[in-house]
Amino acid sequence: MTVRVRFAPSPTGYLHVGGLRSAIFNYLFARHYGGKFILRIEDTDRKRFVADSLADILSSFRWMALDWDEGPEVGGSYGPYLQSQRLPIYQEYTQKLIDSGHAYHCYCTPERMETLRQEQMRLKQNPGYDRHCRNLSAAERQTAIAQGVIPVVRLKAPLEGVTVFHDALRGEIITENQTLDDLVLMKSDGYPTYHLANVIDDHLMQITHVLRADEWIPSTPRHVLLYQAFGWEMPVFAHLSLILDPNGKGKMSKRKTVDASSGQEHFVQVREFRQAGYLPEAMLNYLTLLGWSYNDKTEIMSREEFIASFDLKGIKASPAAFSYDKLNWMNGIYIRELPAAELARHLIPFLEQAGIKPTDDITTWPTLLAIIPLVRERLKTLAEAPALVDFFFQEIGLPDPESLQGKLTPAETRLILEQTRSILATLPEFTATATEEALRDMAGQLGKKPGVIFTPVRVAVTGKTVAPPLFGSLEILGRQRVDERLARAIAQFEMPC
Repeated sequence: MTVRVRFAPSPTGYLHVGGLRSAIFNYLFARHYGGKFILRIEDTDRKRFVADSLADILSSFRWMALDWDEGPEVGGSYGPYLQSQRLPIYQEYTQKLIDSGHAYHCYCTPERMETLRQEQMRLKQNPGYDRHCRNLSAAERQTAIAQGVIPVVRLKAPLEGVTVFHDALRGEIITENQTLDDLVLMKSDGYPTYHLANVIDDHLMQITHVLRADEWIPSTPRHVLLYQAFGWEMPVFAHLSLILDPNGKGKMSKRKTVDASSGQEHFVQVREFRQAGYLPEAMLNYLTLLGWSYNDKTEIMSREEFIASFDLKGIKASPAAFSYDKLNWMNGIYIRELPAAELARHLIPFLEQAGIKPTDDITTWPTLLAIIPLVRERLKTLAEAPALVDFFFQEIGLPDPESLQGKLTPAETRLILEQTRSILATLPEFTATATEEALRDMAGQLGKKPGVIFTPVRVAVTGKTVAPPLFGSLEILGRQRVDERLARAIAQFEMPC
């Protein structure tokens, strides 16, 4: 048997990180067994369709290097891979269900359904269809047709007994049939519901394993009934656990939030993680281990290692909380592993978005390469880089006198800046080693701790109280620019102080 799995998103919004994890699990499972990974777009919900969400899904997959074997832009032997292009197939199989007595036309109008819902609420009954059209006579059906009612098609669910299926992660799941409603299979607009289309497509596309979120467990008995009605063999079901929000108390949000205590943005859409400067390798590593484990100790694994090891046995049935701190830590590790030139290329889009153009001039690329060793250890995301390095490429504003002073008096600050300017101007070599030795000597002569001396110098030349290592920064900025910035800072303190 050739393993065939699919990821089947609905283009009703941008790809959520939870959906990405499901896609990763399917991708790794297929690659582990030398099978096929299919991307199928379930675009039958026309009311909630978002025009550019398909492009977002494809772009996210390319960014993550989740190369699909069949699907949009790739093709395959079982297409089309957009459900909106498969309507005749669904209509054909819907008619087979009607002919075999497993489905029926329902002529209930929206008005009747709303009246029914209101009455059920008044009587405190569970809402649901009352099977009004399940056993209509031929005459009653003709009357409804004559009135111009366009019917939906409903599943004729059994009223007694149980429906059983085996979940590869959770074991046998039993559902009392009396709890199942006669769900809609084909809508009045001629589009199938998810339940019908996904069963038909999974069978026709020869899907062997269905790895999807556990929110579909309540729907699976209905899918089992459809497989039985068609006389088809079912795939292996494995329902993946939920991803919880960081506090572990509820399902992860569908929208970006801000942590009240830390102020950190909690991204949820894949495009947001990409825009925030997370590396795809870190996302793959983190999301795979968020619900699957190789062992209790290993936390950093390559794509190749995941492919070699991934199977259903390692998938955890219990939900896991999404930790942004853990992801940031892991992303920082992957950033530090990048060669300087590759990291520089990754940073360029983020610098340019901030108005910094390190590719505009032949002198700026060497500058960026020189900066990388100074900032690599400090970066958790690529998007943090512009705020750290902008002073290398752009003029800084007048430094704030209070920031310049730190714990010093205005007179002490001016003296330190003037002596620093004088010493740096006469150094034979303007290197990180030379500037550090000179300023440490100056601190000793002034009877000050080196850190106290370095604060006004750092603010004067970078405009920041927190910046990359001072002496490496001085060397990259160069003697002339350092001298000009020191002069501007000194001018902030009028004489006498």
